[in-house]
This record gives sequence, structure tokens and C-alpha cells, in this order.
Amino acid sequence: MEFSKEGISNQMLGLLYERMLKPRMVEERMLVLLRQGKVSKWFSGIGQEAISVGVASALTNEEYILPMHRNLGVFTTRDIPLFRLFAQWQGKASGFTKGRDRSFHFGTQEYKIIGMISHLGPQMGVANGIALGYLLKGEKKVTAVFTGDGGTSEGDFHEALNVASVWNLPVIFCIENNGYGLSTPVNEQYACKRLSDKGIGYGIESYTIKGNNILEIYRRMKDLVKSVRNNPRPILLEFETFRMRGHEEASGTKYVPEDLLESWAEKDPIENYERFLIAEGLLTKVTVQKIRTGIEKEISQHLNLAFEEGSIEVNTEKELADVYHPFQQEEMEPATKTENIRFVDAVSAGLKELMKRHDNLVIMGQDIAEYGGVFKVTEDFVTEFGKERVRNTPICESGIIEAAMGLSINGMKAVVEMQFADFVSSGFNPVVNYLAKSHYRWGEPADVVIRMPCGGDVGAGPFHSQTNEAWFTKTAGLKVVYPAFPADAKGLLSTAINDPNPVLFFEHKALYRSVYQQVPEGYYTLPFGKAALLKEGAEVTIVSYGAGVHWALKTLEENPGIDADLIDLRTLMPLDMESIYSSVEKTGKLIILQEDTIFGGIASDISAMVSENRFEFLDAPIKRVASLQTPIPFAKSLEDNYLPKNRFLEELLKLAAY
Repeated sequence: MEFSKEGISNQMLGLLYERMLKPRMVEERMLVLLRQGKVSKWFSGIGQEAISVGVASALTNEEYILPMHRNLGVFTTRDIPLFRLFAQWQGKASGFTKGRDRSFHFGTQEYKIIGMISHLGPQMGVANGIALGYLLKGEKKVTAVFTGDGGTSEGDFHEALNVASVWNLPVIFCIENNGYGLSTPVNEQYACKRLSDKGIGYGIESYTIKGNNILEIYRRMKDLVKSVRNNPRPILLEFETFRMRGHEEASGTKYVPEDLLESWAEKDPIENYERFLIAEGLLTKVTVQKIRTGIEKEISQHLNLAFEEGSIEVNTEKELADVYHPFQQEEMEPATKTENIRFVDAVSAGLKELMKRHDNLVIMGQDIAEYGGVFKVTEDFVTEFGKERVRNTPICESGIIEAAMGLSINGMKAVVEMQFADFVSSGFNPVVNYLAKSHYRWGEPADVVIRMPCGGDVGAGPFHSQTNEAWFTKTAGLKVVYPAFPADAKGLLSTAINDPNPVLFFEHKALYRSVYQQVPEGYYTLPFGKAALLKEGAEVTIVSYGAGVHWALKTLEENPGIDADLIDLRTLMPLDMESIYSSVEKTGKLIILQEDTIFGGIASDISAMVSENRFEFLDAPIKRVASLQTPIPFAKSLEDNYLPKNRFLEELLKLAAY
């Protein structure tokens, strides 16, 4: 292994050695503790320390790094106190996740490190969002993000590279090509000669670097980081290295040929660099031992601190409270002056008001800029706010939702428009596993609103008509809003954007241009978790939301003899059960109307909660009315048969007569 110290000070030469040695020694101790049952799992980075240390050393401590589970050197180079890492790995309170997640599945704003999740790919899109934040704030900074050779096969990798290239984002994508994705060798993962070749198709500057040579990595990274700060653009780096132990310790390395292990052992980044420094007179065996002794002492002291800490004390209230970031809803009363506008106009007006109030708010989506979106919600927004804040995106739902999370991490707000709510399935993972869980896991809010044009009764068929709110009401950490009227849509959208938690904001397409209302002008908010009582009666309680509210209203107007409370939920998470309980106590009968298919929808949960908590007030079985348990058909006769609006009256009359 050839080393060149050109352009690197003697002080930095020594520091790089210490920075590589420290994670190696920490890991060696962790492997002992793993065998003793004092650590539950370990992903080894032995043999790959030069990459983590070289990359982290080239960046400032104020620039974000997004590591993987073999990048211990990133954490130690950023000087995170070891006892906090040890506590994290033992599930102690002094760790970064309060015992809620293990290993390196955490982030820390204090040290500008954003950890990975087990799905690997999303962090690359998140890095894009962080880098976009740098650009929008005029900061000359770089984001570095890691993935492995296996991760380059994921769709998120390709979406992230494409977005970074199109937007010229200052991101350095670091691929640790260590030979195996768990046990799958690289020749079964990709057919290109080098992984750096994958950047060519995206127009990205790409390089392959020897991943065990600390000086080559550090020198190249310093040059690239300086260049990217001054000329923002993405860079793809492939680091050729090897994983000397199993994917994780239980996996072993039986699938690796012995001669391959031996050849890479000879390329050990620390041993070779140590010999170089001794040969150059920058280290002696005495100083090496002194450095080792100091690190060993630090490890032992910090381990004792972690061991002395007691186990996590269970506090159910705290567990539930930490699902969401605290948010004090701003109460802004509507103006007395109103205008008669459509649902779609109210959404547009609300969004425009919030763009004015939050200069750090960015809207992203397909065709939302000059075209104004397929439903024209953002028409003319580019003229007023510019293309930096109203951003057309490639067709890559996953990558854009991840970028929204990155913007949030970097202190900004994001609204993402799904062209159709159905398409969120292509970005499902980052919604339910990244946005929803980040605050509970390590206290990081996801200041993201995803607008969801949804619903049937428009003849659009199975892929443009779903009302898929139940996918998200099930997921802890998300808020779900589903207004039925223009004034509610505007006020609730204001609250959604103000809220630092992730919100799925459903907008029924059939209501966009068919429902008008007197809507207050200017800015105002409406609270989450507060249903609206639209009609009052004594015989039966009707609960609905979205288009179902209008179906119920029409039914009651055509049947004035039905004496009913009609409750419009407005938000599904949080859900206003108190209003439902109060009504059921009065009427003794409950019918729930939803457009979603009948099994597993919000109606099922409302029914269950009323049965559990107000059973003694019920005078009849609870009735759910919903769509057929089929995909949504296209032909009008089939769609009319699918939707519940024509079955609702029959079921309502049966319940009233019970």
C-alpha cells in the first residue's frame, strides 16, 4: 500500500491514525461484550475504518453526515462521548433513542449525524433534502451520505442520484464496496465494471478510490469537499474495501473464500498506516502503546459509566407523548369578510397564505410549477414565490418524500403534493418508517405535509380513485386530516403546515370543483382533533368525513323525517371520540359512513371504541356503511355499485327503525 503525505500536516497525519485506531479498539471491546451477552447485536466495520474517518475528517463539524451501521469512525471522529454510544447499544436512557432503537439507528443534531434505518435506501434521499436546504439558505456546505454495495440496487439509490443531479445538490454519495451484501457477492448484485459507473447515466461526477488508504481518501475528500462548496453538485464515490467479519456477528464468514480474507487482511488500513508512520519517524512503538493505553483507559471509563446506569424505567405516558413533537396549536380566528369559493380554491388560498408566513416553506411535486399541478392548486405560485420554493420534481415519490424529511432536518418546512393519493404507495416506506418514527426514535420531528388528492365518484378507475387514509391512521406518529368543506380545508391546512409533525392531508377530488362555500379571507387556523356537528337530532348519530359528509347531508335533506346528529370528523388522527361519545349517549344509535372499503377502515375502530366505552348507551348494533371490498372500478354503473352512497339510506332507515 503506497502512502503519500503530500499536503497533509504532521499533526493531521497523527490525528488520522488515532481516529482510525479508536473505533477499531472500541469494536474489539464490543465483540467481547457481545459474546458475554452485554450487547445484543453488532455490525462490524473492521477493515473499513479509513473510509469513515477519512470522510468525516474532511468535513466540518457543522456539515451533516449520514452514516451506515459500519461507520463507527464517523461517530468517534465527531467526538461523541463513548458512554453515550455504549448506553445506546445497551438500551440505556443516556443513549440517543431512550432504549427505543438499537445499534446505529439514531441521529443527533448536536453532532450533525443522521443515522440510518434498516431499509437503508431512504437516507440518500434525506441527504438530498439537507443539501437542498443548504442551497436555499445560501450556505456553502456539503452533505456526505453512506451506502453499501448492496444498497446501490435499491430504487431509493437511483431516485436520489437522479434528484441530486437534476437539482445540482451538494451531496457526496459514498459507496462502501466491501464485496458482499450480507452473503451475496458483488457479481450477483451488479453487472457494471465499477459501482462508480452508475453515476454516468445520471450525469454525476464519479470516482473509484482505494478504501483502505486513509491518506488517499482524506486528500481526495478534502479537494472534492472544497470544490463542491464553491460549485454545488453531487459526487459519487466508490470506496473499494472489504468486510473482514460477517454482515453481523451471527452471520459469520463461511461464504467467503479463505484466500480472499487473507489477501484483504494484508491490506488492513490501520496496520499498514502505522508501519508507514513509524517508517517516516512520526510514530514509535512507544508512542503507539501510549496512544493505545489512552484509548483503552477512555473505553473502560466510559463503559463503567454505561454499566452503572440502570435499566430504562417504563413510563407509558412518556412513551405515548414522545410519538409526536410538542405542538401548541395557534388559534387564529377567521376574518369576518368572506368570499364564495370552491374547495380547490380554498386549498390554494390556504397554501399561498402559509407560503407568505413561512419563508422557509418549500412545495415539491410533479408538474406543480409552471403547470400549476394537475388540479391547478399551485397555479401562478411560481410567479409569486419562484422555482426555488415551488419545485417540479422527477417522478419519484419515495425520493421526494425523503428530500422533504431532509429539509425538515435542516430547519425548513416542506409540502409534498402527491399527484394522486394512490401514488403514495411508491413512497410508502419513507412515510411510515422514516417520517412517522423519527421523533419517537430520537426526538427529530418531521415537519412535512403530504397533500393527497383522493377519492372516487369521478370515473378514474383503480389507480386514481383510492381513499387510502386507513394506511396511515394505523401508523403511530402520523397525523391524518380529511376535510369536507372549503373553509375547513383552508383552516386545517394552515394548522397542518404550522405543525412540526408529519401530516397526511386528504383532499377529495370530487369536491374540488363541486363544493362552494363562504370562506374567510386571509390567514386563520382550525384545531386538529375537533369534529364539527353539522346537524342535531335525537334518534341516531351519523359519523362521516370527506365526500361521505355530503352524501349524508343529501340523504338527510331528502328524508327530513330522520332526526339525526351528523358529525363531520375533519381529522382522523387525532380523532375526536369525545364528540362521538357525547352524541351516542344522547341518541343510543350509531352509523358510520366511509368511502374506504369496509374492512380495516376508520369506521371499524370507531365502532370498536364505542362498543368498548359506551356499550351501555347503545340501543342497537353499530352499523358501518362503506365501499365494497374490491378495487375501485372504472365504469360508472360499477363505480356507483362500489361506492356506499346509494346503500346508505337503506342502512340508515334500518337502524332508525331498530
